[in-house]
Order: sequence, then C-alpha cells, then structure tokens
Amino acid sequence: MNFEKVLAERKNKVIYKDGDRTIKVFDSDFSKADVLNEALNQARVEETGLAIPNVEAVTVIDGKWAIVSNFIEGKTLNVLMQENPDKFDEYLDLFVNLQIEVHSKKAPLLTKLWDKMKRKIDETQLDATTRYELHTRLNSMHKHHKVCHGDFNPSNIIITPEGKPYIIDWSHATQGNASADVARTYLLFCLNNDQKTADKYLDLFCKKTDTAKQYVQEWLPIVAASQSVKGKDEEREFLLSWVNVIEYQ
Repeated sequence: MNFEKVLAERKNKVIYKDGDRTIKVFDSDFSKADVLNEALNQARVEETGLAIPNVEAVTVIDGKWAIVSNFIEGKTLNVLMQENPDKFDEYLDLFVNLQIEVHSKKAPLLTKLWDKMKRKIDETQLDATTRYELHTRLNSMHKHHKVCHGDFNPSNIIITPEGKPYIIDWSHATQGNASADVARTYLLFCLNNDQKTADKYLDLFCKKTDTAKQYVQEWLPIVAASQSVKGKDEEREFLLSWVNVIEYQ
C-alpha cells in the first residue's frame, strides 16, 4: 500500500488516502474487537442504502489493524460551513435532513442503543444514587429501532464536488431512539463551544420532525453519562455537569 497523504489524525488512529481508497489505521494496542465491530457496523449500514463509503477490506498493516474503504472526494460539511458563512443556514438544513434520513432506516442487527447506554452508565464512576436515577430514566424511554449514527456532526459528512453528501465514521452506530442521537449531536456542538449552533440545530430538528424539545432534553443526562466514560479528560467535567441536571423525584 502506498499512502499518498494523511487525511486526518484522531485519537488512536490515522486515516490515509491510497489511490481511490481510504485506509484507517489503528494504533497497535487498539482493541481488535472494536475494529471488527466498526467494520461490521459500516457493512450493516451499507445495506440500508444510505450514501456512505463501502468497506472493502479489514487487514493488518505493520502489526496494526486497518479498515479499507472507498475514498470519497470532497470537503466536509464543517469546512464548507466555515468557508461559506453566508450559506450556514442552508448547510444546517441539509445537516438536519441527512440525520432525519439516517433515522428513517432500519438495521436490525446493529447493537441496541438501550443496551449500550445501560452498559455505559454502569461503567461510569458516578455514585450509586445517580446511576440508579439514570437507569430509571433510561427505562422510561421508548425503545425504538431507528438507525442512530452516534457521532453525527458536520465533520462526518463529506460533500462531493457534484454536491452529493456522504456520511462517514460509523464506529458508534446503534439502533434505537432517534432523540438520543439528537441529544448526542447537541452535546457535540456544545463541546465545541458553539451553544448558538447547538440551540439552532435542536430547534430546527424538532420543528422538522414535530418532536418536543423536552423529549430530546430528557436524553441529555443519559447520553452525557455514556460519553463521559471514554470522553477526553477535558470534556468529562462538562459532560458530567449535564448528568447532574437530573431532577430527583
């Protein structure tokens, strides 16, 4: 393999371009199970018909696991938003429409979001009372079976020169309640110190889908707790502040 250039560097992984392929190379100590699960998630989402990169291979390069997908030429929606501030509202509208399209799909073999959240709550270092309240709140939520991306943000959308959007990075994909996925996206904007866009995004999504904003907000403590388990140290305090907004009965 001839790596032409580095497309992105993330925690525990580097993404390269190799001709018409993208190669995501994980650190040597990265969990093999997590790599295989990510590839499986992507393959299962492919079957829904969503526009995403196709998995071509899972391999080992210099002792490191790697996922090979077809390369999508274009710019991320995040870059386009920064380059064209006058089109921000247009891009945000596209962003929300894409997420709604994701939620319209079913992939019955994906991990259930409810199961993942339950496990993550148990993995937190929160006290027993808070964990109990989070579990109680989770149990009260409706169990849907919609495809949820789990990390839906403008950096994970590539727009081709022809204007076609592709959604990338399906490592956190689950099936479950779409409002949990929306809560996650809302928190991602907040973590990026962009409260204005977070609020604008949530208002737009709720208006388009006729979803009560309060319903999404009920998911915020659960999603924040889940994300705090593997979140960056500098983000953990912020995420846990959302967990503590629980109203005790």
